[in-house]
Amino acid sequence: MTAAVFGHDGPWTEEEYLALGETQDRVELFDWSLHVTPGPTPLHQNISGELRAALRAPVRAAGLRVLEAVNVRLRPGRIPIPDLVITNDVDLRVLVIDARDVRLVCEIIAPSNAATDKVLKMHYYAAAGIEWYLLVEQENLTMHLYQRQGAHYVERSVTKAGDELELTEPVRVTIRPEDLLA
Repeated sequence: MTAAVFGHDGPWTEEEYLALGETQDRVELFDWSLHVTPGPTPLHQNISGELRAALRAPVRAAGLRVLEAVNVRLRPGRIPIPDLVITNDVDLRVLVIDARDVRLVCEIIAPSNAATDKVLKMHYYAAAGIEWYLLVEQENLTMHLYQRQGAHYVERSVTKAGDELELTEPVRVTIRPEDLLA
């Protein structure tokens, strides 16, 4: 399918991948192969925007950045586009942010991408050394916070609508899942 869509056979180099530029679909590079998914739904984007808004002030106060849908190099040939990241104060003009600058990565789970976010990306993010992983289920707004322990993540909290997520690292903030629908 990707050969037909992008006119390319075989493995993709990072240079070829980045030369695609912005697309309507979300195109990620996993081990020299493209992973293509449709663009996010309005619900997904609303949740992402509200979460970024909730994080903006505490992230700035900590001297960090909160960014949506940016390229993150986990290792050569592996560049996903997480829904949201909290990073060190990085250069905003670069095409790719290195995993070592990512303090927290967030994926908003839709039924169509649940396996990728819960298994593949979770494994890749932990292997890259990203300390915190936040999964948000858009169907019921449940938030799962994981912390890296060795090469894997351990679930630290589950927050459902009506409860509050008390994030203490990498920033201090309280988030109510129902506020993500504002």
